[in-house]
Amino acid sequence: MYHKKTSLGLDENVEAILAYAGIWVTGLIFLFIEKDNNHVRFHAMQSLITFFSLFIASSLVLVIPLIGILISSLITFVGTILWLLLMYKAYNGEIFKLPYVGDLAEELTFGESFEDKSK
Repeated sequence: MYHKKTSLGLDENVEAILAYAGIWVTGLIFLFIEKDNNHVRFHAMQSLITFFSLFIASSLVLVIPLIGILISSLITFVGTILWLLLMYKAYNGEIFKLPYVGDLAEELTFGESFEDKSK
């Protein structure tokens, strides 16, 4: 499988998985340092939106007495499964779009969705 190089000189699949590796922090970093590869930029944006939102949600529910810890733990568990799935898909070169978040990531990264570009 051939992967295009990125502005850092890495294969795009390696850089895409790194955009997810540090949760939302590496997503933000790769948005700033990757200028050439749209595949990586999409994954970085999706990582940033997804995991920053989950982080905020998990933190906010902790203020709910008793049940907040359970809900936060559930969010963390689901986030971990999602994180592994997204890294797997990114490494395999897939543009795997999460519902809603994937479309938002496309719009924020490119100004329009991939489907709009093909029209």
